[in-house]
Amino acid sequence: MTQRQIEILLVEDNPDDVELTLHALRKENLANSIHVARDGEEALEFLFCNGPHAERSFERPPKLILLDLKLPKVDGMEVLKRLKGDPRTRTIPVVILTSSKEERDLVTGYGLGANSYIQKPVDFDQFRETVKTVGLYWLVINQLPVSEGLSQPAVKATAAK
Repeated sequence: MTQRQIEILLVEDNPDDVELTLHALRKENLANSIHVARDGEEALEFLFCNGPHAERSFERPPKLILLDLKLPKVDGMEVLKRLKGDPRTRTIPVVILTSSKEERDLVTGYGLGANSYIQKPVDFDQFRETVKTVGLYWLVINQLPVSEGLSQPAVKATAAK
């Protein structure tokens, strides 16, 4: 695998939602490189450069994570907790994109550091427009903190303090 910049990590187990999301992002030319993780374990391996993603580098984190909550192996809340609890991945924006209507998921998600919580629209056109808006905001309009680009040695030195 090349060391190209992954702009979006899409963590989603529903094949239909994966296809709709990819279609909406690519139609709007919002992401040149999208990696899809189909369960929470794969997302964590990708983010922390483990297992099949051991060749990846922390120097090139995704610019945005679109995270479903109801995932096999490791649920979305645990993925969120781990990535927001690590200084190497803490500043990556995470948008929870879920079908959950439960208030506790909303509260817990924000409590764990989610940057946004969006309930997936059921209507195809609304879903596409929502993904387009999310992509425009987080990839074009939003300003990331300077620390987002820290190299792994710099992060280790910072974390050791």
